[in-house]
Formats: sequence, structure tokens, C-alpha cells
Amino acid sequence: MAATTPNTPDRWSLASWFSGFGKPDYTDFKATLARDIETMKARTGALGADTAQIAKTIHDIEALSDRLGHLSAYLGCLSADDANNEAVKADEAWLSTLEAESTKLMASLRSTLAALSDDAFASMLAEPLLKNATHAVKRLRYEGQHQMSAEMESLAADLNVNGLHAWGRLYDTLTGKMEFQMTFPDGHKETVPMSRRRALMSEPDRQVREAAFHDGQKPWNDHATTLAAALNGIAGTRHSLYGRRNIPHFLDTPLFDGGMSRQSLDAMLEAIHANIELPRRALRKAAKLQGTSALHYFDLEAPQIAAPEEKPLDWDEACKTVDQAFSAAYPKLGAYFREMLSNRWIEAQPRAGKRPGAFCTGSQFKHEERVYMTFHETVHDMVTLAHEVGHAWHSCVLRPARSFAANYPMTLAETASNFGEMILLSGLMNDPGITEATKAYLLDQEMLRAHAYLINIPMRYEFEKAFYTERAAGEVSVSRLSELMSQAQRQMYGDTLLPDGTDPMFWAYKMHFFISGISFYNFPYVFGYLLSQALFARFKAEGPSFLPRYEAFLSMTGSATCEEVVKQTLGEDLTRPEFWATAVKAMEPSLIAYEAIK
Repeated sequence: MAATTPNTPDRWSLASWFSGFGKPDYTDFKATLARDIETMKARTGALGADTAQIAKTIHDIEALSDRLGHLSAYLGCLSADDANNEAVKADEAWLSTLEAESTKLMASLRSTLAALSDDAFASMLAEPLLKNATHAVKRLRYEGQHQMSAEMESLAADLNVNGLHAWGRLYDTLTGKMEFQMTFPDGHKETVPMSRRRALMSEPDRQVREAAFHDGQKPWNDHATTLAAALNGIAGTRHSLYGRRNIPHFLDTPLFDGGMSRQSLDAMLEAIHANIELPRRALRKAAKLQGTSALHYFDLEAPQIAAPEEKPLDWDEACKTVDQAFSAAYPKLGAYFREMLSNRWIEAQPRAGKRPGAFCTGSQFKHEERVYMTFHETVHDMVTLAHEVGHAWHSCVLRPARSFAANYPMTLAETASNFGEMILLSGLMNDPGITEATKAYLLDQEMLRAHAYLINIPMRYEFEKAFYTERAAGEVSVSRLSELMSQAQRQMYGDTLLPDGTDPMFWAYKMHFFISGISFYNFPYVFGYLLSQALFARFKAEGPSFLPRYEAFLSMTGSATCEEVVKQTLGEDLTRPEFWATAVKAMEPSLIAYEAIK
């Protein structure tokens, strides 16, 4: 099919952040930021017990962090947009050094906060400069109570530049350049960028996705030793640091980062395992529709009911559909989406050299958001667009808040993104002109999402938990990583996968396992999906009057724990499995309708 130019922009612009990479405003920003971080380090290192001075320093560090985050987001966008840009990679490496200096600065601040008496700390929190920053500053003090000496933290920050984060950069660089030779069902061969593989494995034609799966495995197998070294390096570094910081368990840090308790995590997983047959029923129906006894891993993201008219979904039509769904249910979200398109804040153009995946980022310094993805003319991609715009809207709602009250955990971030997805799918399903064929197709899409969140992502958690447990005793080999992955898949999928239907190399190509800045990048997605089910149920019951409460929920996410936010806005207790079980069972009406499809 010949390429066409969309009427709706599918290339983002970063011009409002900097006039261009390497331009004077960019280089000046870098130089000033580096100088100010050095100045702040000296100032922080000399802090005593003067609570007013400490409060002033925290306030100034907050502003400095905004600038650092702005530069990091800019380079992250450029790097994802063109994985082959060596100059950008070099500046990312330089930025890692700068971030290490900022880490030292923050470590010094945390130590100062940890050393304060309870009375002095309470006095400091009352300072006007720290208004609405109480939650964030309390978290800083807690971290200070679980960190090494200043000298050791400084050394760790330096070593992470060429260790922990270097492994992550290696993964991004290596995978961004990956491509593979694919033999299509008609016999023709094509060199395919790895970023396209996932879309090919979502194709309705099973022969296409089977070819993409098997041909696309070769680069991952070829680089398995390198990728295993990266994964072991990342996990091993974390284990070493956890031990030095007196952090008892490898889940303690991701739970703290997620702003939730182990009790809430365990309650959520208990509810999923107790109700696992619900999403498994969806997979069994998918296999029946496909005409096989069970599914292969390459079938899991593929529609089993073809889209009506069986034609590709172009970018213009996808944006129009998302706009209509958002605007009908949530006019402010629709208006924001149109603003993003108009301002060219969304990158979706398919082309070689782009990094795989999708994300939302932004700059609190500029109060702007950006969405990155690659659109391959599928409904799956349209849902991804709604998901990422949900993230962006969350950040937009928090623009009036100070930065310390706008940094929300991933658990609550995923709630907003899933809420955006649900608005889109609900809008499509409630269209009065919908045909039975379209309704069946959308039910299939809804079931794809449900089993992804209730089986696939918990599977990733089970793999990562098993891997980190074994990594504590030494490096884990390529063969053992693949074995652990297959075991996790069998545990969660049960008999819904064919005997030879697992994907042992999933550990290698799932980018989230290699993000060096955060560990266990999986259970927050499940948390967000199920919490969004609860929020959306309230929305359906209360109608538009719920939306101010939803925005209040979003506004609180940087100022309290997950348990506190949910208790205050929904009146629910996240440590009760019954709450989560109700959210899991929310899929049942759609599942019954899906199972009735002939």
C-alpha cells in the first residue's frame, strides 16, 4: 500500500522545549544546569539544623529538579525518535553523569532530613515554602533513613553511570537497531525493523504472526548472552544496594515507589489467582474462534474477530474516533486531545530507526506533555493512543500543583491511562449505529485487554519475582531465564496455551525488565487496570457528575499513598481482596457476551 500523508499530524514537535538539539539555547541550558547543580551540592552539604534554611533548600532543589527533568525528557524523546543518533546517545551518557551528581545532592538532603528530630522535622514542614509538599518531603526523610553514608551513596551514584544505567542504555541502543529477515506467507522476504514485530504479531492472519514470531526470535537468541548479562547486571546492582541500605526485601523499593503497601499488592494478586478462570475463559473462546485447541504465545495479541470492512485503520480515522469517544463522555478530555494534536505533541509515524514501545512523558518546567508510539493502522494502536493520552491528561490536571505534589506513582498513573482506554471502548460499544459484527469485534478487543492485564502482566510479575529471588544467590543463565519465563507462563495461562505455545525468550524482548531507573515495572499496570474498573463503574453509575471527583482523584495522586487516595475519593480499602475481586469480576458481563458469539 502506498504511503499517504495524514491530515492529522503524526510527527511531534519539540520546538517549544528547545529550538533544536545542539542549538545555543540547548547548550546554554545544559551548561547552566550543570553549574547550578554543583552550586547546590555545596550548599546542601553545608546544611545544619536550621529548619528554615533546609526548607528553602528543598524549595530550590524542587525547581532544579524540574529543569533536570525537562532535559531528560527532551533527550528521551530524541533518543526514542531516532535510536541511531549517536550525538543524542552521547548527551544521554553525559546526562547520566549529571543525574549522578543530582543523586548525590538528594542523598545529602535525605541525610539531613533523617538526622532531624521529630519535633524539628514537624517545625520544618510548617514552613510556608513547603506548603502542599508534606507527602513528598516525608518520603524523602524515609529514604534518608534507608540509605548508606553520604560517601557510599556518592560512590554508588558514580558507579551507576557506567554500571546500572549503562546496562539500560546498552539495551535501548541494541534493540533500537535490531531488525530481522522475515519470510511472509506469500514467499517474499523483507528486512523488518524490530519495532514492527509486535504489530505483525497482532495481525489477523495467523501465518503472518507465526512468521514474525519465529523469524523475529533470531536476533533475540543471537544476543541472548548480552541481554542476560544486562538483566543480571541490573538486578545484581539492585540487590547489592538493597543490602547496603538495609532494605530487607527486593519488593520493598518498588512498593515504596508505587506508593502502596505489600498488603494491597497481596490482596490484589490473591483476587486475581482466585478468579483466574475468568480471563482464561476468554482465551479458550479465542482459541475456539481461531479453530485450535489452545493458543500459541504469538496468538495472544491478535484479534480473533476481524474488524468490519477488513481494512487498515488510518491515523486520521483513529484520531477522529478517539476524539469522538472522549468528547462525548468527557468533553474536557476531548478538548485536551485536540489541543495535543494541534500542538503536535504526539509522535506516531511508523519508520525505521524508532525505538519499540509507547510512552507518555512531559516537562513540569514547560508544563507540556508528549506521547510517543508507532501507529501501524490497527485498533490495538488506537487503544494505545487513548491509553497514553490518559497519562498525559493526568499530568495536565496536575499542572497547577507544585512539582513535589505532581509526582505521582506509576500505580496511580496507570489508573488514568486505563480510564482513557475504557472511555474509548465504551464509546465505541455504545454507538447507536453499531452493528453486531462491530460489537463482536469490540468485545474481542476488550477480552484482549482483560487477559493482558489479568494474566500476561501478572505473569511478568511472577517471572521477575522468581528471577530476583534466584539472582540473590548469583547470576542466572540464559537457559534458566528462559525456563523461569516458561514456568511463569504455564502458571498463569494454564491449559490455554498449546503444549509448545510458550515464549521462553519473552524476558529478552520485554523492554520493561531492562528499565534501570525502576524495578518491577509490571504490577502497577494491573493495579491501574483494576482500579480504573472501579472508577469507571462509579462513572457509569453517577454519570458526568462523577468527573469532578475523578479530577479530584487525579489531583491527589502526588500528595498521598494509594490507600489514602482511594479511601478519601472512593471510600474503599485496598488491603481487602474483596475490593479487587469485584474489580476482576467486572469483566464477566462482557465475557458472557463474548462467549455467546457464534
